Amino acid sequence: MKFLVDAQLPRKVCSWLSDFGHEAKHTLDLPLKNKTADHQIIEIAVEEDRIVVSKDNDFVQNFMVFGEPKLLLINTGNMSNEKLEKLLKSNLMAISEAFIGHRFIELTNELIVVHE
Repeated sequence: MKFLVDAQLPRKVCSWLSDFGHEAKHTLDLPLKNKTADHQIIEIAVEEDRIVVSKDNDFVQNFMVFGEPKLLLINTGNMSNEKLEKLLKSNLMAISEAFIGHRFIELTNELIVVHE
């Protein structure tokens, strides 16, 4: 799978995803870096068939209205990078499987929510 990690998340998320064989880039890798507007992130994600990884509810609203982008919403509140890494890595297999038939997955501290 290919991911595009949004600005609120650390660049390290890309390497954590890569550790599991996924391709990932961060908004810092884009020409406008973290100043890239949400609509541009969505355009890039759709064009490159990437899943946006974000904490930003604006992407949820766009998904609800337009069905884009594919979205992994990290809905955990603030936590250390160490805890985020552990949470993401321990759930990545289930998240990957959920994306086979779905386009919007939410990761919380306790569970994975598959949105229809």
